[in-house]
Amino acid sequence: MAFVTKGVDEERSEGSAQSGHNVSSDWRRGVTYQIYPRSFADGNNDGIGDIRGAIAHLSYVKELGADAVWVSPWFLSPMADGGYDVADYCDISPLFGTLLDAEDFIAECHRLNLKVIIDLVANHCSSEHRWFQAALAAAPGSPEREWFYFRDGRGENGDLPPTDFISVFGGRAWTRVTGSDGTPGQWYLHLFDLGQPDLNWGNPAVRAEFERIFRFWFDRGVDGFRLDAVPAIGKDLPFQDTGMDQGGQFTPETSEQTRYWDAGDVHEIVKSWRSVAELYDPPKYLVGEINVSTTEALLRYIRPGELQSVFTMNLVKSPWNAQEFEDRIKGALNFRSDGSSWPTWALSSHDEVRSVTRFATNEQGQLDMALGAQRARAALLLTLALPGGACIYQGEEIGLPQVSGLPLELLEDPIVARTGDPLKGRDGCRVAMPWDESTPSFGFSVSAPPRLPQPSSWGELSVARQSQDASSFLNFSRAALHARREHIEQQPDVCEWNNFAKDVLSFDRGDVRCIVNFGTEDFVLPATALVVLKSDEEITDAVLPNTGVWIQL
Repeated sequence: MAFVTKGVDEERSEGSAQSGHNVSSDWRRGVTYQIYPRSFADGNNDGIGDIRGAIAHLSYVKELGADAVWVSPWFLSPMADGGYDVADYCDISPLFGTLLDAEDFIAECHRLNLKVIIDLVANHCSSEHRWFQAALAAAPGSPEREWFYFRDGRGENGDLPPTDFISVFGGRAWTRVTGSDGTPGQWYLHLFDLGQPDLNWGNPAVRAEFERIFRFWFDRGVDGFRLDAVPAIGKDLPFQDTGMDQGGQFTPETSEQTRYWDAGDVHEIVKSWRSVAELYDPPKYLVGEINVSTTEALLRYIRPGELQSVFTMNLVKSPWNAQEFEDRIKGALNFRSDGSSWPTWALSSHDEVRSVTRFATNEQGQLDMALGAQRARAALLLTLALPGGACIYQGEEIGLPQVSGLPLELLEDPIVARTGDPLKGRDGCRVAMPWDESTPSFGFSVSAPPRLPQPSSWGELSVARQSQDASSFLNFSRAALHARREHIEQQPDVCEWNNFAKDVLSFDRGDVRCIVNFGTEDFVLPATALVVLKSDEEITDAVLPNTGVWIQL
């Protein structure tokens, strides 16, 4: 047997979907599994993933070894941006089911002792939301328009946008509306797609409404929120030009700070969210998507009284290089707070190129998917050894690659439409999960084909096929998550770094040593080394190139 771990704990606590369930309130060392509902599992055979399909596979998530699930937006939405354009925060999209289905999902998670995080998009809503529709129908300067950022245009007839702001999705961040008399009117701000108008968090009415939304879901048993694009809420007023190039995209993680990102009173707003979370016993959990250009800016969001955690996404852009990985990890760990908050490490998400493909480029610059899978295993082993939490995006545990060459007419990512570049789109990591080898959707649906076509080879990567292979990516992932619980979670939250070789990254967590070989030569293990976990079954007395191990000290 290639990967050995103790059997899955079959005990399942019986708890209600309300705040009294038996799910642990300690998130510091847990593993979260991200579900993207549209492509996880189809329960009603319409080719679209839904809540009932997800409920049917929660036992799989539990068996994998996860402690919590994060559900990407399931709210009512026109789906201009995969559900991140919300038309009603307190109702479920008919694509996915009903509010009762959502409550059943929460209850089943708690029955399995899985915590539940749902995605909350607070910077913007859908242009179809009743708030924005009321603003369109109202006059300039009205209370309804104060829910958003409406501004008069520049130039003689107001034909120029109010500022030179550019969108994260490409193109300008302002769109002009038409007045009730058919004449061109004001412009509204949207830092993402034009169907996602930015909410004005300087308006007390917006803050009060979101407090109600927080409590609506907390009272239904949701254990916390993954808060989307938090820094976008922070804007300095009055708006002024930035001098940015209108031809590109704004990339928060690499661009210098602007007046419309990670500015203004964003931290005051985050503190108000934490106050609501603290009203519950145990307190609700808040983890942020914080795309900013420096680690210092990132860690400001987990100061006392703000978020409990942030997703540490800097590894999703890292090349396969020991020094790059080490520098990015040390940067996050060096700025950690006093223990009241912590990082949550991730190698991928619904927004990023999948790990197997990202790591697949060989020394000749060619894609080698077997090499990518080998490296992705080692990277997973590495991140699971780090202090803090971890998050795994659906399909990463079975080594799914990014899907390229999808038909242009099927791509829905607004980035593609706004930039004209299909390579910038995120649809390739959102293709339906393969559960078994049956056709036409490899078990994702009974008979309906999924929205995006799956590669014909995905039957070999399916959960059912890999479950029968002791050396599969899936069985390695299961072994790694259970080994983490047994050997890593109770270790000190400190990394003691080892300087073994240029291309070898290694650190100690208490009495467990993690070693990952990024180089081309074997790294010989001590003769007395007791291997706890290995990413490749060929490892015996040496860590092979592109592999990793945990050893007991």
